[in-house]
Amino acid sequence: MKALIALASILGFFMVVLPGPLYQYAGVSLSTAFTSLRFGVYVGGAALILIILQVLINRKNVNWGSTLVCAILALVAVGMPVSMMSKASAVPPIHDITTDVTNPPEFVAIAPLREGAPNPVSYEGGEVTKQQLEAYPEIKTQLLPQQPEEVFAAAEKAIEAMGWERVTQGALPNTLEATDTTAWFGFKDDVVIRLTAKNDDTLVDVRSKSRVGKSDLGKNAERINAFMAELRKQLSYN
Repeated sequence: MKALIALASILGFFMVVLPGPLYQYAGVSLSTAFTSLRFGVYVGGAALILIILQVLINRKNVNWGSTLVCAILALVAVGMPVSMMSKASAVPPIHDITTDVTNPPEFVAIAPLREGAPNPVSYEGGEVTKQQLEAYPEIKTQLLPQQPEEVFAAAEKAIEAMGWERVTQGALPNTLEATDTTAWFGFKDDVVIRLTAKNDDTLVDVRSKSRVGKSDLGKNAERINAFMAELRKQLSYN
């Protein structure tokens, strides 16, 4: 049983951890990667059941060191996908979030980079807007007491601080565009920031959109909130 537990734990762990890098670097399809994740949960769950049975039936002969390692591997195999599924069930199945749902910032510089992407560059609106407003009421246009030039410079620093890849060719005036690449799967999500003068103040609108996937697991809303926080930090807000 020890060998079976070790095999199931290790196999389940790699079935969950490797799909991201394999999709990102080895050209494995997204459907195959997600299938591996799903079955990795089953294998990891089986390993946990075997570990429990071993402890209950043959407690005296348990090697606690190796059993602990196997349990950790199995828990990772089960925990990571379950956490993703839990998050997916808690947020709407949308992937395009914007602070201005009536006149969302437009992707211009990034548009050519999204050619062929499953999710088009256009803003769908309708049900997507409704779901966003219900799930993320805090995502809205921000009014900052600085002129656009100062906010623009701070936004450039915020983009750099967050590790996004700036895209400038063809960008509209007072607009910044960038791409954020996720660590595990290497998904590319695009961001556009639009600054609009209002007297001596600046209206800041941000839009974040995934290139692939129906649901973003809340990542785009998190990204907008994180950018706004970093922007205020760069402007020396408390």
